[in-house]
Amino acid sequence: MDIQFTDKTPLERYHLLVQSVIPRPIAWILTAEEDGHLNLAPYSFFAPVCSAPPTLVVSMGQKSAGVEKDSFRNLKRSGWCVVNIADATQVEAVNISSSTLAAGISETSSFDIQVEPQEGWPLPRVAAAPVAFLCRYQQQVDLGSGPQHVVFLEIERMFIDEGVVSQDGDRLVLNSELINPLARLGGAEYSELGDRIVRGRPE
Repeated sequence: MDIQFTDKTPLERYHLLVQSVIPRPIAWILTAEEDGHLNLAPYSFFAPVCSAPPTLVVSMGQKSAGVEKDSFRNLKRSGWCVVNIADATQVEAVNISSSTLAAGISETSSFDIQVEPQEGWPLPRVAAAPVAFLCRYQQQVDLGSGPQHVVFLEIERMFIDEGVVSQDGDRLVLNSELINPLARLGGAEYSELGDRIVRGRPE
């Protein structure tokens, strides 16, 4: 089957992409409303793109035509966010936090998702997430008529649960099996990593 994307609607293209680019990591992004209420939402159009400066990229659409998502609005106003990496046991919390709530209604309090203050940082992290990136807004590129905001986040600090990391000389080694990251597929599907395949890099 050969599919011509110019013949497809944006929604049809979206469904083809999310069912074929799999699995995708999930950025569970925590921001704060102007009144201090916390917003927490998952985004799976997400990846690391650079280590110098350390940068993540996440694609943020709109709630509806002309209405920005709370995460994007909060990020643009304050400049700060925390990108949490959930483990697979948190699938219910990640999924329910994707609910469309009215602005000012906090997912963390509505769905009893515990957060942990991060010393010296304006926002907490999700307490049970094994990894969290403490980021600031860097820049954005807008695509399409939506528009879709492709947002670049510069990592200022990183939290790693001590139970998933070890020291190998000067290098920190994160154990992917212990992190057990939740991944996104298409439709209503999520996944775990499953079996690992180890291959040394060729010379």
